[in-house]
Amino acid sequence: MYTHILDRFCSKLLPRINQKITKLTVDPLSMKRILGAVDYSQLYSLSFVNFESKILLRHLTDKSMLHLLTNQITHITVDINSEKTEISNENENEPNIFEFILLHSTCLNDLTFFQNSLSLSLTKLKIKINTFGDCLYLLNGYLPSLSTLIIHIKKIDRSTSMINNTKELFKLKCFSLSTNRYTFDYDTQVVPLLRRMLNLEELTLFISVIRTRSAYIDGNQLYDKVLNYMPRLNKFIFSIHTQVSNEYSKKQIDLPSNDDVRNSCTKRGIQSIDVFADDKLIENTGNCHVYSLPYQFNDFLFMNSSFQGGRFDKVRLLSMDDIRPFEHELFQIISQDFPFLRKLFILNDIPQKNKQYHLSTLITFNHLFELDIYCVHNDYVIQFLSDKYTRLPCLTNLIVKYEKLLTVTNNFTNDAARLNCSKIKSLVTYRLFAGSQDYYSYFPSL
Repeated sequence: MYTHILDRFCSKLLPRINQKITKLTVDPLSMKRILGAVDYSQLYSLSFVNFESKILLRHLTDKSMLHLLTNQITHITVDINSEKTEISNENENEPNIFEFILLHSTCLNDLTFFQNSLSLSLTKLKIKINTFGDCLYLLNGYLPSLSTLIIHIKKIDRSTSMINNTKELFKLKCFSLSTNRYTFDYDTQVVPLLRRMLNLEELTLFISVIRTRSAYIDGNQLYDKVLNYMPRLNKFIFSIHTQVSNEYSKKQIDLPSNDDVRNSCTKRGIQSIDVFADDKLIENTGNCHVYSLPYQFNDFLFMNSSFQGGRFDKVRLLSMDDIRPFEHELFQIISQDFPFLRKLFILNDIPQKNKQYHLSTLITFNHLFELDIYCVHNDYVIQFLSDKYTRLPCLTNLIVKYEKLLTVTNNFTNDAARLNCSKIKSLVTYRLFAGSQDYYSYFPSL
């Protein structure tokens, strides 16, 4: 009876409505017939219910299914029947469904995954999520065996969920938290979470914080608010950037100096660190970046002109932002101290002061392939594109305002930037224009 109904459904009904189908829910008995019956050009959501792991994985590797996963599907729900699925060490080399979906679903932005046996036995999880609430959800008792959590959060903000952020996390031994955006909610969200990790042995923090009523995060604050709650901690790797602003509150904020921050870390047993900090507010804003050595992260964010140098062999991406000028000398330091830098993003509309220094030293970024100088003063476009000042032998991606590009190249007629532009394959100006013959001659690789 079921087979007869399914046959009629696939042969009669689906061909009439397939262009309107956006969501499908399938089970093991119907999946092959339904998905093979017609093309689903509008389908974006798939739900798999009551599957055994092996059977679902076999279906997912089908050619037509892989096409859907790769090109269309943005929402997936998976419900594994744990009673039928055997969890055995003998199968540990088989592909994992969770990993398979993440690997092949290139359009995916929403994944719901139910597998009780997986949750009960999972000890290590590395994951990227959108919100801090998602992090609290993962640590809300659904992964009772979890001992290692490596998590990257798109944005840390105040969680609207009702999840308890005070319950102790006794099982967690290793925790890594990173985010590339500023957060206002370090003290109200992140600190309470870290205090729950009483048995933590390894902690990694990569975070940028904005504060409006208190000073920089230093060694004293780290110890009193976080580390003092982790008596078993033996490894602490961190990069913490604090931006202090009293633009709206107008509250007097006393900023510690470089030495103050350094000494506060040393006295609290946080050794091998470096720091660069503003010791006074500039236009109501001050910045401090303190990090453990050797520097362990691939990104170095929000550098300003107070940077004094160091060694950053692991860094591949650098962002720079300031309301003071970036001088040629600073870029020379960066080219030497970040020898494998591949991406550079600059935000600064303040003109350079020491322009005569340019001609005395030539800077080379041997591995830089992407340069974003869209939101900068003309001086920085000249600084990087003119081969009299800087050499960029691997530059292939450039983001810059069209008007500034016209000025520096004299409407693509001079030779000032021709060498550094010769290998560019992607030019982003965020405006439409008709390229002239001189333009295409300037960018022969486009």
